[in-house]
Amino acid sequence: MAGQKSNIQKTLVVDLDGTLIKTDILYESLIAYIKANYLNIFRLLPKLIEGKATLKRFLALNTELKPELLPYNQDVTDYILKHKKSGGRVALVTASDEFVAQSIGAHLGLFDTVFGSNGQVNLKGSVKAEFLSKEFGNANYIYIGDAAADLASWKNSSKAVTVNISNGLRQKVDALQVEKLHIKTGSKTFSPYLTALRPHQWLKNILVFLPALAGHKFDAHILVTSAIAFGLMSLVASSVYIINDIIDLDADRAHPRKSLRPFASGNANVVVGLVFSALMIAISFGIATYYSKIFAAVLAAYFLTTCIYSLFLKKIIIVDVCVLAALYTIRIVAGAAITGIALSSWLLSFAAFFFFSLAAVKRQVELLDHGDRSETVVRGRGYLSSDANTLGTMAISAGYVSVLILALYISSEDVLQLYAHPEYLWGVCLAVFFWLNRVYILTHRRLMNDDPVFFAATDRVSLALFGIILAVLLFGASS
Repeated sequence: MAGQKSNIQKTLVVDLDGTLIKTDILYESLIAYIKANYLNIFRLLPKLIEGKATLKRFLALNTELKPELLPYNQDVTDYILKHKKSGGRVALVTASDEFVAQSIGAHLGLFDTVFGSNGQVNLKGSVKAEFLSKEFGNANYIYIGDAAADLASWKNSSKAVTVNISNGLRQKVDALQVEKLHIKTGSKTFSPYLTALRPHQWLKNILVFLPALAGHKFDAHILVTSAIAFGLMSLVASSVYIINDIIDLDADRAHPRKSLRPFASGNANVVVGLVFSALMIAISFGIATYYSKIFAAVLAAYFLTTCIYSLFLKKIIIVDVCVLAALYTIRIVAGAAITGIALSSWLLSFAAFFFFSLAAVKRQVELLDHGDRSETVVRGRGYLSSDANTLGTMAISAGYVSVLILALYISSEDVLQLYAHPEYLWGVCLAVFFWLNRVYILTHRRLMNDDPVFFAATDRVSLALFGIILAVLLFGASS
């Protein structure tokens, strides 16, 4: 009991990055600064040379931190509250800049005092340990941290509290002659990074098989090359999803559902994510170039368009929907490029309007969601929530045009080149018309998820209609 009382009377010193919060302020500040103006990357070079403390101060003065959006570690805040309720004092001492630390401290209201790097001294490792000994006294504070850089501070403390440390670091902490407490908020696995890849979105890349289906080319070579295109498109798409999630950290954290994404929630490290993304891009383009330079060029166009969309175009009304539609269509072009199958103007025309409709639905769903939460302005977009009905009208109009193009194709002489009984294709036309109208109704009723393509893959009616379409196409092609 006496030991417990003495510990309560001692100051609890809390680290910030990776401890109080699940992320790292330095890396997030770098991303925010570069995102504000991509030419800023050249302004960072002199600061990098001057040292970390100078860089942190520069970023603190030139980026806007939103403490209310940061992913806090609930187990750590609970530990802090327990210490305070027992009468103990709490200090936030971090290698992040003191301006940032003070902002977070003011937001939480948990700390009696706050210290951070000051532009000249980087308060980390042995420097922090010396500071703590001078400020609180050797063995006169409890220290809670998460990294190997905290070993010196734990060594000089009366109690070492660790957060999610590795087994190797835990052995080093356990060897210290101090009281220990190890806090685990969850096992460190690769699962958050797999989630960040959004494998469910790979379904969209099935479109690379459409040239083979439309052209009635089903030999082994065509199917294998289409499958390779599917895999490479999926890797590139996932790499861009990671980049997009890292760029959109603040916007995602302000959203009730998107705040659960791996990077926004702090369950995935942004640096690891960027490295992983770069590796996937390098592997994808290496394999693509080996198989087909034309396909590699289409893949590059897809990657660049997606990146430009994520960085700029998604903020421009109408343009964002057009680009989303184009990205769907590029997948079809990629399938044709790697297989060498010629694309018809009928297929491209149908795809352009059909996917514009679905892209407009996707955006409409987002706007309806914001409207239901009484949010007028959509963060990170150029829309107002009141634009939802207009997007819905655009979606319906484009969808009907796609059905009209399909009907005109069925009535044309071109259809006779592939179908012995083109009259059967009116069943396809009716099925597409029915499915689109059902999508529009469900969207209006708020029963559509973020992506109508993903919805189609999990909706029984949609799957049944897809089966009917395949059957009709088969009967129509048979002689």
